[in-house]
Amino acid sequence: MTNPEEKLSTLEIWMLAIRPKTLPAATGPVLVGTALAAGDHVYRLGPALAALLAALLLQIGSNLANDVFDFKKGMDTKERTGPLRVTQAGLLTPRQVLAGMWTVFTLAFFIGIYLIWMGGWPILVVGVLSIITAIAYTGGPFPLGYHGLGEVFVFIFFGPVAVCGTYYVQAGFIGASAWWASIPMGFLVSAILVVNNLRDLETDKKGGKRTLAVRLGPAGTRWEYSFFLTAALTVPLIMWLSGGHSAWILLPWISLFLIPPLVRDLQTKKGVPLNNTLAGTARLSLVFGVLFSIGYLLDKMKYF
Repeated sequence: MTNPEEKLSTLEIWMLAIRPKTLPAATGPVLVGTALAAGDHVYRLGPALAALLAALLLQIGSNLANDVFDFKKGMDTKERTGPLRVTQAGLLTPRQVLAGMWTVFTLAFFIGIYLIWMGGWPILVVGVLSIITAIAYTGGPFPLGYHGLGEVFVFIFFGPVAVCGTYYVQAGFIGASAWWASIPMGFLVSAILVVNNLRDLETDKKGGKRTLAVRLGPAGTRWEYSFFLTAALTVPLIMWLSGGHSAWILLPWISLFLIPPLVRDLQTKKGVPLNNTLAGTARLSLVFGVLFSIGYLLDKMKYF
């Protein structure tokens, strides 16, 4: 058998390790937070770009942590149905991946110094907790993802923390709209994890990884996915019905056309084919975020 390392360059191997297809999940919430700040006339370019870079670095660091810690726990086997993991494939050693992880988190820390200067001690707390959670998702004595807590922490850190944090470093406070907008973004990014865990349900069960999908079973996990998408779409409707926003806030509903194929795939497919559903859900989260951002800006401009 040909060694995989003979086919891939060092750059290609590290690109596999950082998993660029996951980065829209980190981009969408920051985009929304920045659009809200712009609509409220508190936008600041420097903090916005720093928040985006920090979010991307944290996502990459988390990907590297998952790669090496899942391998060390024996979860990444030949039965794996997800994308290639470089540690399990022997493309990089655990030591190399850990070195890459700490390098990325160190870069995020230096970006964080600027954000702390702009936003004060609350950003320090958020930054430290973000790094700890990124590692603790699959690492440490109580890996969150192994105990059915993945969706909870993904919702928190990709919803309120990412959206409201991005708004805060620009404005110095958190507006009500930022709290509202953080809810659908948290649900949509959590939905990506739901697909991931449904795809890996059987191998996770065999390995003793008690994700929420393992606990709920296939039927319960599909209901969870539908609930998350429904909840995300409900928030713009509530914002409109509250009377504080024009119909432009409903612009994210255009993303509805993306949902039926995803739900259908989740009901009929399992294993490897769900990788496309996962990518589609990530695309949905980004499209929703872009539409929400545009809708909010148009609403604030009172443009009809």
